[in-house]
Amino acid sequence: MNDDLQHLKNVGKTSAQWLHAVGIHSTSDLRKMGAVDAYEAVRKRGFRATKVLLYAIDAALMDIHWNDLPTDRKDALNRQLQGIAVRRKGLAGP
Repeated sequence: MNDDLQHLKNVGKTSAQWLHAVGIHSTSDLRKMGAVDAYEAVRKRGFRATKVLLYAIDAALMDIHWNDLPTDRKDALNRQLQGIAVRRKGLAGP
């Protein structure tokens, strides 16, 4: 199978399958959704993705290895995740 996603740095067969399962089928789809929302979609689908996937997706969109993602960028991604969790909790009510 010629999979556009697997040509990205950091995205292997399993990660690509997870992304396909949540409706992301191309690099363009991934860019539109963004790393945080793509990661959240994978997690909501029940896959056991760690934050390494989040960093890998974000770094892939920058064409760098996920280990080279700057600490401040990782912190920003984590803050975005926390914001989603807070909003979700607020919507759930007390």
